[in-house]
Amino acid sequence: MNTEAFLSLLQFSDGLFPAGAYAHSFGLEYYVQTGAVRDRLGVRSFIEANLEGALGPTDAVAVLLARDLSQSRRDLASILALDETLDAMKPVAELRNASRQIGRQTLRIASHVVGDRLIDEFFQAVESASTPGHHPVAFGMIGGLLRWAPEQTARAFLFSASAALVGAALRLLPLGQLAGQQILWELKPLIGKLAEQARGKNAEEMWSFAPGLEIAGLRHATLDARLFRS
Repeated sequence: MNTEAFLSLLQFSDGLFPAGAYAHSFGLEYYVQTGAVRDRLGVRSFIEANLEGALGPTDAVAVLLARDLSQSRRDLASILALDETLDAMKPVAELRNASRQIGRQTLRIASHVVGDRLIDEFFQAVESASTPGHHPVAFGMIGGLLRWAPEQTARAFLFSASAALVGAALRLLPLGQLAGQQILWELKPLIGKLAEQARGKNAEEMWSFAPGLEIAGLRHATLDARLFRS
């Protein structure tokens, strides 16, 4: 990637990017409240399960597919079809809505700073409720238009998602910033492996198996007190 593309990837995957990921724990809050996750190792195990069961085989594949569809073909119809497929693969309302909300906010910002007709058309479809607007599809589509390298796009997406979960853990548990950075450091090999595995797959090869995380998402909605939206 050239410098401009690399810096734009850093901007869209940065923890300070205002997409709203900070408002979601994706089931982690439920595990913390029940005592199932209580320390650094528990948080790392939770994120690993998320990466291996959902983010890697589902979301990262969708990211790369959306990237290719926007870069090589600018194919809005196929991007919309991918968005609907991803929506069907997220059966838990809290987790599905979190992905939609983060995607919509990402598209809103991209429509202002990138200035591409394909982004505007996709964002209009989201605003009119014609398509869900999931974050992996939005992130990948933007990456294709901004010429992000495929392997770096998938790695950045997975790292950003992991960093958001670490941020949630730091607000839920007395871990400290050092422990958070240790978790992210230890996740690097897994992120690299899953990003590589996501390359070259089609939509029919996306899969997800994270029943424990999905149950946590369902039960999170019934908690008496909640810090996070999911």
